[in-house]
Amino acid sequence: MQSTTQQQGGQLKRTMKTRHLIMLSLGGVIGTGLFFNTGYIISTTGAAGTLLAYLIGALVVWLVMQCLGELSVAMPETGAFHVYAARYLGPATGYTVAWLYWLTWTVALGSSFTAAGFCMQYWFPQVPVWIWCVVFCAVIFGLNIISTRFFAEGEFWFSLVKVITIIAFIILGGAAIFGIIPMQDGSPAPGLHNITAEGWFPHGGLPILMTMVAVNFAFSGTELIGIAAGETENPHKV
Repeated sequence: MQSTTQQQGGQLKRTMKTRHLIMLSLGGVIGTGLFFNTGYIISTTGAAGTLLAYLIGALVVWLVMQCLGELSVAMPETGAFHVYAARYLGPATGYTVAWLYWLTWTVALGSSFTAAGFCMQYWFPQVPVWIWCVVFCAVIFGLNIISTRFFAEGEFWFSLVKVITIIAFIILGGAAIFGIIPMQDGSPAPGLHNITAEGWFPHGGLPILMTMVAVNFAFSGTELIGIAAGETENPHKV
């Protein structure tokens, strides 16, 4: 517990509350992996295969978060998971985990900024993608560099917008599927026909395994709640 005492001594400010962590964990998994990769997964595995792939991915994430929650409560750290790996598995493992996690988020941030730029071009086609990338990069950097409280509030409200958007998509999509609202092209409501239209698994079981990388990428971000435990007021209560 020595590192925790040093953090409380003045380096870290424990200002994040329960509502911040809840939105951090929910909003962390809503991003380019969900908005852009879902179509690829459906076309590769079919509707039923997509549901199965996401169920498997959700089970893996749940198991990981159970372990991470235990470690975060016992030893709230900030930074990354290499602290736990180095302490219980060895310095070499911690070193590897740290660099792999850094590489993961370096690639993920680049793809997220680019995807956000393409999204903004839908409304502002005259603005180049790289300008939006710079703008979003500056916003993210500002939220992280000013203070923990500022970051927590920004993460809370941005995540809330994403959660509300996903709920709206689910409601509108369900209404369109069951014919409550008309389809844009005037076609009849499909209902649940698309789930088995080409068979339960039209391309076999192998594509489900092949798309697990995209599925796990869509779930990435849930683990941020464990990293933020070192800057939370009462991680044991949370």
